[in-house]
Amino acid sequence: MGRSNVGKSSLINSLLGIRGLARTSGTPGRTQSLNFFLINNRFNFVDLPGFGYARVPKNIKATWEEMVTGYLANRSQLVLSIHIVDSRHEPTKLDLQLHDWLKHSAKPRLIVATKSDKLSNNELRESLSRVNRMFDEDSVVAYSAKTGRGRDQVWQMIEKALNVPRS
Repeated sequence: MGRSNVGKSSLINSLLGIRGLARTSGTPGRTQSLNFFLINNRFNFVDLPGFGYARVPKNIKATWEEMVTGYLANRSQLVLSIHIVDSRHEPTKLDLQLHDWLKHSAKPRLIVATKSDKLSNNELRESLSRVNRMFDEDSVVAYSAKTGRGRDQVWQMIEKALNVPRS
């Protein structure tokens, strides 16, 4: 989950190594429903609509918040929420609200900073430090759908979450 055009669908496609599975676009707001992808008959990835700017009618966008919040709040099978931020930009007020909601709701979460290939090493280090400070988190994974940076780390966190016994 994350802002519109932050790379949610690209993350899914690159993690699975299947180009075009989750629909990507340069236009914000293309994902307009909860899209489920069954992975190895074992678990689902769910591609959620983004928040923030999107080129869609307001009445459609208004339904997304209720749909996403209802899904996150009521899904007992949810073992990990991946909060995606764009490494090139400071997290927004909406990013902070989502993070606070996940934390308050005690939802397992991982923060992934996408598009890391578009920054120099120094810029990326500064960006990750800023995200860590703003979210008060120890770990943010730098990710690039183009180069594969962070792919193994994200998979490790997914596997760890899948193997935690649930009550």
